[in-house]
Amino acid sequence: MIIPSFKSSVIRVLENRFTMYPALVDSWLSRMEKVLQRIKFFKESNKENVKWKSEKKFESLPRPIAVCGPSGSGKSTLLKRFLAEYKDYVEFSISHTTRKPRPNEIDGKDYHFVSREDMEKAIANGEFLEHAEFSGNIYGTSKNAVKQILKNGKLCILDVEMVGVKNLKKTDLNPKFIFVKTPRRSPETKNTIEESPQKKRLSKEELVYGETPGNFDLVLVNDDLEEAYKQLKEFLLHDIENLKRRMHH
Repeated sequence: MIIPSFKSSVIRVLENRFTMYPALVDSWLSRMEKVLQRIKFFKESNKENVKWKSEKKFESLPRPIAVCGPSGSGKSTLLKRFLAEYKDYVEFSISHTTRKPRPNEIDGKDYHFVSREDMEKAIANGEFLEHAEFSGNIYGTSKNAVKQILKNGKLCILDVEMVGVKNLKKTDLNPKFIFVKTPRRSPETKNTIEESPQKKRLSKEELVYGETPGNFDLVLVNDDLEEAYKQLKEFLLHDIENLKRRMHH
């Protein structure tokens, strides 16, 4: 809710300037109130999300892997290949989202598609490790999804956005963080790729955050898919070998 004193001040200013448009004033105040309510909801729910309790039986397992990268980085291609090659030892944490499924997307495989009401309720109950809103849709990683993978004794892979990385750093999950950079574009390629102003801004912010020392355990420049995949495997090889020994004992 808007603080009464602030609301009263706003009303006085607007009434002086827009005495002929009371409906416009009411509409603006209503929109502002909804924005503030949503900000309050996400701030309070994020406090609840950091309460991740690591169980003793999970401590000997490799740390989960959180992978981040802007659109066009080839992140999904690298992950699909890695998951296919090591399917007996690795499992992907499927995110939840309130957006509608796209053609060929399968519920429970690409995403868990849920209603906004159900997801907001789950977030308020502290059922999510991290969540963020993009283009009017909420995306998030549920605690149960990660716990189930750990119970299966597998390496948990999470595909998250920059906001998700920041939120995960506030939890006790203690994952390893990998950032996949977009290939360096030639002037000709740059001119053929169209992005919305919002997408460009988010990609730039992700790039700056990804290149900041200390934010990620591994930064991959995906200029060459084979080389990037080789580096990814080398980085995770120790974890895979540990899992192989555990499973074959």
